[in-house]
Amino acid sequence: MNTRKRESGAKQSQRTTRGALQSHWQQHGKTARESISRLLSTPAASLMTMAVIGIALLLPSALYVSMNNLQALSGGISSVSQISLYLNKDVTDEEAFQVSERLLQRDEIASSEYISPAQAAAEFNTYSGLGDVIGALEDNPLPGVIVLSPSVIDADSASALLEELNDLPEVDSAQLDLQWVERLQAFLQLTQRASTGLMLILALAVLFVVGNTIRLAIEGRRAEIVVIKLVGGTNSYVARPFLYAGALYGLGGSLLAWAMLSIILLSLRAPANSLLSLYNSDYQLQGLGAANSLALLGLGTFLGWLGAFISVRQHLAAIEPR
Repeated sequence: MNTRKRESGAKQSQRTTRGALQSHWQQHGKTARESISRLLSTPAASLMTMAVIGIALLLPSALYVSMNNLQALSGGISSVSQISLYLNKDVTDEEAFQVSERLLQRDEIASSEYISPAQAAAEFNTYSGLGDVIGALEDNPLPGVIVLSPSVIDADSASALLEELNDLPEVDSAQLDLQWVERLQAFLQLTQRASTGLMLILALAVLFVVGNTIRLAIEGRRAEIVVIKLVGGTNSYVARPFLYAGALYGLGGSLLAWAMLSIILLSLRAPANSLLSLYNSDYQLQGLGAANSLALLGLGTFLGWLGAFISVRQHLAAIEPR
C-alpha cells in the first residue's frame, strides 16, 4: 500500500512539475507575442530605434569583414614572402638546379624555383616591352635567379636565413623585402585592435539606445505598472515584456546591420573582382559567412536584452503603488 502511495505521489509531482513548466512557457510565449504586437503598433518609432542599432553594429562588422578579406587576400605572410638568390655569372644551369634541389631539402624552405638567364630575359621582354634593348647587347646581362618561399617567416628568422644564404659560393646576392611584411603585420594588428575598440564603444551605444527606449516605454506604461503591482504582480513579471522588447530591438537592429552589410558587399563585388583580375588574382570578396552572421544576430539580441535589463533594474523599482 505504501509503495502504491509513493508511486501515485511521484506521478502527481511529475504532472504538477510538467504543468508548471507548460504554464511558464505559455506565459513567456504570450508575453513575446504581445511585445511583438506593441512594436508593430508603432512601426516608425520601432524601425528608427532598430536602424540606429543596425548602424552601430554595421561599422565594426564592416571593419571585421574588411580585415578578414585582407588577411585572406594576402594568403598569409609565409606563402607570399620570397627570397631571391641572384647567382654568379659563371654558375651553369646544371649547377643552379643542384643548388635549388639542395636548398629544397631544408626544413625552413617550402619551395624553390630556378629561373635561368634566358627565362629572365623572356619574362623581361614580355612584361616590359624592352626586349630589343637586351637583344641589342652581346651578352645577356640578367643573372640566374633561385626564388625561395620560406615555410616560416618573421623578422629574426628571415635575417638569419638571409645571411646564411648570402654566404653560399654560388650566390652573388640574396634579397628579401621584409619591410612590406612588417608593415602588413602592423596594419593588421592595428585594424584588429581598432575593430575591437570600436565594437566595445558601439556596444555601449547600443545599450544606451535600448536603455533609453525602454525607459520611455516604462514611463508611458506607469499607470499600468502601478495597477499590476497593486494586484500582486512582481517586478520580474512586470519586467518581462520590456526585456522581450529590448531583445527584439537588438535582433531587428542586427538583422538590419546584416542586410546593409550584404548590400554593400554585393555592390562592391563586381568592381573588386575587376581590380583583382588586373593583378591576376581569382580571389572573391567574402562576407560574414553563416557562423559569423549567427554571431552578429546573437550579439545584437543579447545587447538589446542587456540594455533593457539595465534600464528595467534602474527605473522599474522606483514605480510603487502609494
